[in-house]
This record gives sequence, C-alpha cells and structure tokens, in this order.
Amino acid sequence: MFVKPKPTNEYPWYIRLFFAKQKRTYGKVLEPGMLWARAPSVFIGVALLYGAINRRRSPLSPELRSLVTVRVSQINHCEFCVDINAATLLKRGASEEKVAALSGWRAADVFDELECAALEFTEVMTITGKRVDQPLIDRLRGHLNDDGISELAGLIAFQNLSSKFNSALDMPAQGFCQMPGFEVSGATSLGSNHAG
Repeated sequence: MFVKPKPTNEYPWYIRLFFAKQKRTYGKVLEPGMLWARAPSVFIGVALLYGAINRRRSPLSPELRSLVTVRVSQINHCEFCVDINAATLLKRGASEEKVAALSGWRAADVFDELECAALEFTEVMTITGKRVDQPLIDRLRGHLNDDGISELAGLIAFQNLSSKFNSALDMPAQGFCQMPGFEVSGATSLGSNHAG
C-alpha cells in the first residue's frame, strides 16, 4: 500500500464507531475505510452514500448489485474490491460458475438478459472513451424502470469511485473470497470480451 492506515485510536471517536460496525460485519476493520478516514468528513460522506446504495429496498436485486460491483472492480484492477465483492456475490446466491465466468461474461451462458445488459452498461460507464447509447438503455428498460436505471448508474459510478481509490493506493485483498480457482487479481483487459 502506498498510504498506510493510522493506528485505530488515532481516528476520531465517531469514525471508530464505523470501524466497530465493520469489525462486527466482516470480522476486521477494512483497510480502505481506514484510508478514507484520514479525511473524516470525506469518509462520512462515502459511508453514507454506500449505505444508501446498499439498502435492502433497492430496485436492483442484491445479486445484480454484486455482479456489477465485481465487474467494475475487475476492470479497475482493484484487488480489495474484487475480493470483498466476489465474497458478497457468493453470499447473495450466485453460483461459483457465474463468479468465475464474470470477467468473460459475454462468452458464458450463465447470465440472463438483465445481467448481460447491466454488465454491458457497467463496462461502457467504466471504460474511458465509451458512451452509453439508446439501444443499451432500451435493453435495460426491458427489465428496469427509470428509477432502477438511475440507481444502476449510481451504483456503477460509486463502485468506480471506490475501486479507483483503492487501486490508486495499491490496496491489497484482505482474504474474503476463498473460492477455489478464482483469482482475486483476475482483472482482465477487455480485449475480445468487450464489443465496441
């Protein structure tokens, strides 16, 4: 890591409350949170935004949200994000086959129409120089209303923020995804998997 976390007791008390919740949820304090918390007001904003995006009443299914976050993380080469989001994806019911096929999703037959449209939307939003077009929005509209499409765009934008932050600071995986054969750093270049 290019920037190291401070000792936990050096963070403000209200940040340590977030850390205590992370420890209960994940069994440890997440290192990216400790880096975000070097700017406490920014950490609070990011934590609140994450809470809003990851709420139970989202119009997007938990599995779809996790598919999208893993794919963004792969594209942005964020080992930490791939690790934790793949573990969450498995907990949310995705098969190991689907998780393993995600970086080459176009060639796999395990993704439904909504997942394929959402993954294409994810790639177009994440790759610089690409632009979302009307046919892609129309494919999404076959499964989501405008509120759902807006939330999907927000989720992808948030995951780009998170994974680019972690990748820029060389944040390593923390060992959440223990699936045999799944490479945490399996971020593929889009090459032949990405249709223009």
